[in-house]
Amino acid sequence: MNIKENSTQFFWCLICALYFFSSCANSTGIVDKSKCVVLTVERGKVINPIKASGVVEPESEVLIRCTYPSTIKKIIREPGSSVQRGDLILVLDDQQIKMDIDNIKDQLALKKNSLEKNILSETSTKIDLKYNEEVKKLNITSLKSQLSAEEQLIEVGGISPAKIEKTKQELALAEKELLTLKEKNTIRLKQLRAEEEGLLLGIQIQEKDLNEKLTALDLMNVRSQSSGIVLAIGNKPGEKVNKDQVLVRISDLSSFKISGSIEEKMAEFVKTGTPIYAVFEETKLYGHIGIVSPIIEDGKIQFNVHLEESSNPKLIPHQNIELWIAKNYKDNALRIKNIPQFEKGKPDYLYLYKDGKAIKNRISIGYVSPDYIEINEGVNEGDQIIVPLSGYPQFKNLDEITINE
Repeated sequence: MNIKENSTQFFWCLICALYFFSSCANSTGIVDKSKCVVLTVERGKVINPIKASGVVEPESEVLIRCTYPSTIKKIIREPGSSVQRGDLILVLDDQQIKMDIDNIKDQLALKKNSLEKNILSETSTKIDLKYNEEVKKLNITSLKSQLSAEEQLIEVGGISPAKIEKTKQELALAEKELLTLKEKNTIRLKQLRAEEEGLLLGIQIQEKDLNEKLTALDLMNVRSQSSGIVLAIGNKPGEKVNKDQVLVRISDLSSFKISGSIEEKMAEFVKTGTPIYAVFEETKLYGHIGIVSPIIEDGKIQFNVHLEESSNPKLIPHQNIELWIAKNYKDNALRIKNIPQFEKGKPDYLYLYKDGKAIKNRISIGYVSPDYIEINEGVNEGDQIIVPLSGYPQFKNLDEITINE
């Protein structure tokens, strides 16, 4: 065998050796766990989103109304001012309401005096009525005794029958008068009670009116009912205001909504009630689309977003926020977090991490969102997935990797 033939054989042997070692390298390997990310397969909502933009706005406005006719005395906070709950905004003139309060107090004093007189009169009348009844009863008792004595006398001829008949008539008349007196006394007592109840009702009405005016007096100093921004004040100093007229409009900063917009070509996905996420500063808030404006402005559709956690402390007025509108979604899907290590967000396989090993496993992918990937087949709930920090290319398609703990 010549040198040329020996060189050719050596070359092919080297190629076979390299192929053998390459095949071995593609089937096994060792990776430090500290250089990997471990994910857990769980169940939860996964959406297939389309993206839109939004701006944070106060969810509602607070309207402060006038509680009593008056005039604006002084404005403390001009429109545009930030206010906290309890801050003084404006002052109303309180002279008229103070005069009305004094007048009611005087009327109450008179009614209470009349009530006291009525109670005394009722007591006196009851005594008189009772006395008159007792007199009538005594008269009847006397006539009965007289009639009994006369009946005994007639048996011995000491009195005429006409006399007895007269006494009987007087007794019958007295009993009828007593009955009539009792009926009149009952009516009179009802009249006295009705007069007392009328006075008590009048007092209650005026006391209620007094309390309302005292409350209104406290509200002459108009204060903010919540934290927010003064949007408008309806009148100027010196101008009259009527009861229930809006004095101040304040944006309520205790809860928020989002004003969203998206390209007109995406209109079919923007419907009232559609699930949506607001994403900002590593925070994701769930909500749904509210009112969709029928007017298209600059090629965009406008809509409102109502958040479940509308009072989240990270929400700031006029803050720009990314919105994920659910083109499709599932509520109870198997999912894993979508991390940067997944190329294009759709891996064809995953490595199951168990007993210090990472074993390659083919999977079937469903919906993919920026935060989660749905897995239809290939894993079970509770499985752990391991991913190198540099991404799957580091594993070079190895079927099994030893994880160095």
